[in-house]
Amino acid sequence: MALDLFAGIPVTDYAAALAWYERLFGSPPAFVPNDHEAVWGLAEHRWVYIEQHPDRAGHAMHTVFVDDLDALLAETAERGIKPAKRETYANGVRKAIYVDPDGNEIGFGGPPL
Repeated sequence: MALDLFAGIPVTDYAAALAWYERLFGSPPAFVPNDHEAVWGLAEHRWVYIEQHPDRAGHAMHTVFVDDLDALLAETAERGIKPAKRETYANGVRKAIYVDPDGNEIGFGGPPL
């Protein structure tokens, strides 16, 4: 079965969110389907998109696992974005949680050190 994932993030201010997510992901969107939506490709068949939905903004919670969490943390810090919270689970898995201007949480997890 072929599978594509589109993980949506509702935002209040599209322009402000677009700028923030460009800094978080380190690139402009892969495509912009309309005036209030932007889409980033994280990996093959795996997409994250923002969409202006003020009444629903601030409730997204997504976690993306990466091979090198430390590299990702360094790259986002260079772009002026730092995690709001870091966690380490009992099994050693680490997670950094970023919070956008609306309160949506985007976590990046990585393997134990």
